[in-house]
Amino acid sequence: MITLDLIRDLLSWFLFLLGGAGVVVGAIGIVRFPDFYTRLHAAGITDTAGAELILLAMILQAPSWLVAAKLVIIGFFLFMTSPVSTHAIAHAAYVVGLRPMLGPLLKREGEA
Repeated sequence: MITLDLIRDLLSWFLFLLGGAGVVVGAIGIVRFPDFYTRLHAAGITDTAGAELILLAMILQAPSWLVAAKLVIIGFFLFMTSPVSTHAIAHAAYVVGLRPMLGPLLKREGEA
């Protein structure tokens, strides 16, 4: 007989593994991507998706409703602030003159 505790444990471990894999893939992207904007994208995805999945798994394992409510508030805060801060950093970099690197197949303005 499968109990609800076993289902909750399996689901939370699946979310932990998925969130951990997202964080690892994002960290590899930060190291491997060629320019500031693509690295910033990898960091934003890691912060938003990876952390949210890990928080969701923690909510499933929370010992009380108070702890779960606090984790929901933290998740909401991350979900709202991470994309905004990533956009603000990218916009600030663009304003000060850091331009995105174009791919090798794309031609820059003025090139024949």
